[in-house]
Amino acid sequence: MINRAKTATTTNVGFTHEDFAKLLDKYDYHFSPGDIVAGTVFSIEPRGALIDIGAKTAAYIPIQEMSINRVDQPEEVLQNNETREFFILADENEEGQLTLSIRRIEYMRAWERVRQLQAEDATVRSLIFATNRGGALVRIEGLRGFIPGSHISTRKPKEELVGEELPLKFLEVDEDRNRLVLSHRRALVERKMNKLEVGEVVIGVVRGIKPYGAFIDIGGVSGLLHISEISHEHIETPHNVFNVNDEVKVMIIDLDAERGRISLSTKQLEAEPGDMVRDPQLVYSKAEEMAAKYREQLNAAPAVMEIPVAAVEEEDYEVPDAMEEPEIPEEVIPEAVEETTAEV
Repeated sequence: MINRAKTATTTNVGFTHEDFAKLLDKYDYHFSPGDIVAGTVFSIEPRGALIDIGAKTAAYIPIQEMSINRVDQPEEVLQNNETREFFILADENEEGQLTLSIRRIEYMRAWERVRQLQAEDATVRSLIFATNRGGALVRIEGLRGFIPGSHISTRKPKEELVGEELPLKFLEVDEDRNRLVLSHRRALVERKMNKLEVGEVVIGVVRGIKPYGAFIDIGGVSGLLHISEISHEHIETPHNVFNVNDEVKVMIIDLDAERGRISLSTKQLEAEPGDMVRDPQLVYSKAEEMAAKYREQLNAAPAVMEIPVAAVEEEDYEVPDAMEEPEIPEEVIPEAVEETTAEV
């Protein structure tokens, strides 16, 4: 550790080191955890650096607090005599030394940027660096973002997505809860929605069947044909009408860009109630004709034609923290650094 009072020199014969220390004691620096201060790199150590921030004792920044990203050598981030901003992470230890962080400043600014991107409803692109049981992990502005499995619109298995770049929309940006959740589905649906209209008939392929409905691939995005929108006649299960990989004609009844959902219907294409159960091909042959009638009624009386679409519950998933805990090196850490994980 380097004490500025001990290393200071003077050309005044009558001005001793003790006098210099007393002079410094007259100043009240008011350094507190959470403050951002300017500092100059005083000395680079093997696993950290000493920083002059104007206090009586040089402050210390451990290597794991030098960046959001992994740092193997302090010289990757800091150079001797470099001046920059530092975050005061922990209060003075027994020897009067403060612990600093650059990582916290980068996280603060990253959260500010992603909040702005969310406010602008921006689409971002990012590489998937890992997958887990619930979805996939990406990095946005250095923060770890999570894409739930239900919001990944691709035919590839999750495990094969590592290294692939995806367009993404923000679902949740919550710094207080340390959650950053994104959607690939929303980004694709928004792009597709620019070419789709409510009342339009589209051709799709059944990609999945659930008790509550069938998921239909329409040009690379997934729409939900809810069980209540299959037919006017009651249906016990969608399996009674569809099989996976069936090609179907469906009509768009709702486009929800905010939630990334396209709602579909074949019930509105039935000339007679129950046609989808008895003869789906008859419904498909008259689809455009029935859709035209639907649009006429929709334009004439939009309030009457408003169709409630039952919500589909999102899958339950655990969101990893957006701010990752720094990796503590296995090497012996100086006593002055032991409190770097203290909460601010």
